[in-house]
Amino acid sequence: MLNKIKSFFDQHIASGESEHVTDADLHLACAALLIEMMHMDDAVRPEEKAIILCRIKEHFGLSDDAANTLMVLAAEQRTQATDYYQFTSLINRGFSHEQKITLIKLLWDVAFADGELDIYEEHMVRKIADLLHVSHMHFIKTKHQADHR
Repeated sequence: MLNKIKSFFDQHIASGESEHVTDADLHLACAALLIEMMHMDDAVRPEEKAIILCRIKEHFGLSDDAANTLMVLAAEQRTQATDYYQFTSLINRGFSHEQKITLIKLLWDVAFADGELDIYEEHMVRKIADLLHVSHMHFIKTKHQADHR
């Protein structure tokens, strides 16, 4: 019994921390979080989807087709996820601190895309910022940057 538990740990948990994180993994994780933000207020609006597509094309240097494919894959990952950890753990391993701050800014961009900030949207950004070890100062600074567009 102990050997089975150790084997499961070694195969599914311990190996996940040492694996190399690819750009594709990071793009998928970020896109899934952005799509989750789009759904956070229970009202998916075209301007939110448009801002996500625009931002992932800009920040990841993707073509229209690649960005649309990423959106489809990320939406599927989002529906299968039970929490944010599967996304934030990849981001923590693969992104610099500056890239994490940029992601927080992107989340704010989606939250403000419809002209309203829902309390659940703000809560999600705070939670992701905490999971990514982004300071409260950067949380507020990126909020004001997104809000003043």
